[in-house]
Formats: sequence, C-alpha cells, structure tokens
Amino acid sequence: MKKFRILLLLLTMASIPLLAQTHADKPKLVVGIIVDQMRQDYLYRFSDRYSEGGFKRLMKDGFMMKNAHYNYIPTYTGPGHASVYTGTTPATHGIIGNDWYVKKLDRMMYCAEDTAVTNVGGSEENGFISPRNLLTTTITDELRIASQKRSKVVGVAIKDRGASMPAGHMGDAYWFDSNTGEFMTSSYYHDK
Repeated sequence: MKKFRILLLLLTMASIPLLAQTHADKPKLVVGIIVDQMRQDYLYRFSDRYSEGGFKRLMKDGFMMKNAHYNYIPTYTGPGHASVYTGTTPATHGIIGNDWYVKKLDRMMYCAEDTAVTNVGGSEENGFISPRNLLTTTITDELRIASQKRSKVVGVAIKDRGASMPAGHMGDAYWFDSNTGEFMTSSYYHDK
C-alpha cells in the first residue's frame, strides 16, 4: 500500500515544475495517478517495459523520494488517498482506516460513508458515499478555491474511496459499482 503512494508522490513531484510556470504557461491538465500496491522498486525492476513518455519520463525529469517513510499506520486505501491528497496524516484529516468503530454510534463506520446522500446511477446500497468524513481540504479542493471554482476536478476509480477522497469536497467522484457493472456517483457531488 505504501509503495503506491511513493509512485503518486513521484507523479506529483514531476508536475511541480509545471505548476511553477508563469500565468500564461499554466498547465491545462494536471493528473494524479495512484497505482495501488505498486512498490517503488518496480520503477527500476520493470523499467525496460516502460515507455519514454511515461514512467521513464517521470523518473528522469521528475523528483523521486528514494527513502520515504510513513508516520502513521495502517497504510490502507482510505487513509492513504486522504493523506496523499491532503498532505497531512490521519490524526489531522480524520480518515484513520477504511473502517473504524464509532462508540457514539456503537458500530463500525466506513471511511467514505455518508447516509445523507443517495446514489446517482449504479445500485442504491453502493451510493451512500462522499468525502464528508474527511476533516480537511484536499489539494483538489484548493485548486477549485484558487481558480474560483473554474477548474474541473474529477476522481475516477474502481473503489468508491479511491474516487471520493482524491476528488475532495469540491470535485466530482465516479466509482465502479460491481453490482450493476456501471460507474456511479452520489447526490453529494451534484448538490455542491
């Protein structure tokens, strides 16, 4: 799990020179990619299979941390995506696991659970999803704020938590519903 975050950090750092350009040269598109379970050493181990314009370019022209460590556990998908996109740890952003026990509710809570929303497409039981449990803004939220909401932010993933955490509070998230074979979203993303 933590290895894929190294890859995302590599991709993010590779885009920093683009973000530092003058106003006229601002990038039209910024893409964040997380490859779940991709260990950092895979960048070297399988480099002969990568194209010059893909991972090889990121490795050559970007910035890569070769000795990164995480100051929190567990390194599950929910807290990992939240940490990468907020730049902080679970103690601050609030996503402490994929699921956790809430004493006040006397039950387990899913990291992207939100019973106040409904599904749009897909199946009803997979539609109660939003980043409402995320206590901080994400880099994607800050992009929307900085552009006075003119920027488009879209999170797309197979897992709902992999789409909703990166999309943040102000973006749109779409995830795969294994019950219907469709991509879906929730009313949260359309009520903003």
